[in-house]
Amino acid sequence: MKMENSQSNLAAFNPIDRHFAALMARLAGGDPAVELAAALVSHGRSLGHICVDLTTLTPDALPPELRDLKFPKPAAWLKQLRKAAVVGQPGEFKPLILDNANRLYLHRYWQYEFDLAASLRRRAAADAENFSAKATGEKLAWLFPATATGETDWQKVAAFAAARKNLCVISGGPGTGKTRTAVLLLALLLEQAGDARLRIALCAPTGKAAARLQETVKKAKASLPCADAIKTRLPEEAKTIHRLLGAIPDSAFFRHNAENPLPLEVVVVDEASMVDLALMAKLVAAVPPKARLILLGDKDQLASVEAGAVLADICNIGQPQTYSKKFLADFSAATGETISGEIGAEKINPLADSIVELRKNYRFSERSPITPFSRAVNTGNATAALKLLADAAAGAPLFCRATPEPAALKTALKPVVLENYRACLRAENPAAALKAFGQFRILCALRGGPYGVENVNRLVAEILAEAGLIAANAENFAGRPVLVTRNDYNLGLFNGDIGMVLADGAELRAFFPGAENQLRKFLPLRLPEHETAFALTVHKSQGSEFERVLFILPRDDSPVLTRELVYTGLTRASAQVELWAGERLLRTAVERPTRRRSGLRDALWPPP
Repeated sequence: MKMENSQSNLAAFNPIDRHFAALMARLAGGDPAVELAAALVSHGRSLGHICVDLTTLTPDALPPELRDLKFPKPAAWLKQLRKAAVVGQPGEFKPLILDNANRLYLHRYWQYEFDLAASLRRRAAADAENFSAKATGEKLAWLFPATATGETDWQKVAAFAAARKNLCVISGGPGTGKTRTAVLLLALLLEQAGDARLRIALCAPTGKAAARLQETVKKAKASLPCADAIKTRLPEEAKTIHRLLGAIPDSAFFRHNAENPLPLEVVVVDEASMVDLALMAKLVAAVPPKARLILLGDKDQLASVEAGAVLADICNIGQPQTYSKKFLADFSAATGETISGEIGAEKINPLADSIVELRKNYRFSERSPITPFSRAVNTGNATAALKLLADAAAGAPLFCRATPEPAALKTALKPVVLENYRACLRAENPAAALKAFGQFRILCALRGGPYGVENVNRLVAEILAEAGLIAANAENFAGRPVLVTRNDYNLGLFNGDIGMVLADGAELRAFFPGAENQLRKFLPLRLPEHETAFALTVHKSQGSEFERVLFILPRDDSPVLTRELVYTGLTRASAQVELWAGERLLRTAVERPTRRRSGLRDALWPPP
């Protein structure tokens, strides 16, 4: 096959991609077709893709640095690859796997995808042991009293689905009560278990998410409409997925796996949208086949930082979701209620009966413009979203202004920064300072550049120093908010935790919220890796809630500006969002969904 000079064709790739591609080419006898394909699949993984579809690959689908690549014709390219010694079919043990849909994988990621899909399908197809619609209905009646309006209580539907099957996926936007639903359904499962021991684990992908899950569960337990004996059996500790599985230092493996499964009957995973393919595959493999697996998350949020968009692939049926007639009949038999708008289907993918989307929002009022704006963004309706912004005046619960030029950014930030950060910097004590700081946050789409968090944090510090609210030119200063970026299990500080450096007598201490509204304090020098956090990236803000948000988009387009990023950023606020964005760029972002290439959706939802 004739191709451009191999070295010049691969010069734009990073060193890891080039070295991997060179190794594959050498093992394939110096084949340049293999070299280019290997470089592309390696680079794609770093961008979050599980595989590369060589038949639809065009320069426009690649990052800017790779758009000058020269590709062979797909038919000839695929033919050449299928003959290569390093390329195998699904199920073969070769470094690269090329499936029947012309998707090229690194073998390890094909295996993750295959194993995860097979496990989820098995769990969805199997009924939970000892399920009784009548007994379940009796317990649902007091955990989820009938609504006065007669509307479907989707939290009740989710609890019913979790009791019925060993797999339950509960998706919903911020404020829809995912965690509360999980606590109620755990109480239901404990009631069903009677005197039998039910070992339950709560986990999340990050330390911050695990700590938040733990605190939310503790608060929810107090108001549960159930016996104290059930409350005492509910778990009070949440772990990171890595801690639950038993991470082996300097290894990609865990102590718990398919051969050494977790000694549990129920596993609840919060913030599942943040879990990448590799970690989800390892977690699901370690959950015993007869144990219940409950995934909580927002399918519309940003995907994981690592490769894959697992929760979105699980929930993306490709058509409006419906339940089986058997599911609807069981629910009606259990509760005496019908699910609004559902007629059911005779033949259905069993996975559909395991997925419930919570639809009632308890955080945003229906009168808040944030609600219709988030819906417009979610559906990619940029015209409707822009109309909502056009009708909003400054100071409204949702309003927008054009992103200022870089030279004018500090001036534009000054009134917002002083208005929102003055209270926390003048608070009388650390508890008041942290409470005030948690009410507002600046969110950025990017990390670098004039509109990235690094520059915005620098500008905010300058503004506050010039106003005499913080000390200038100090590495650590009273009033410095800090974001932990590496887990430290000895200190109990985790990636994503936010605290504040404040005066403690004559010295500085870093204060962090603790359990039961208690504060923990540390010498700043003892903190694990951390950074200033007046502003956060949208990725780092996932799972957080603030009363008010200033959300800054850059003036120039970037591949990271997607529908999911806009949705995630704006839904961090419970009361007000001030958005800085140009109309054209915002339209582009809302109309650009995240596209992470994988075969997981097809494996889970094959055509009938």
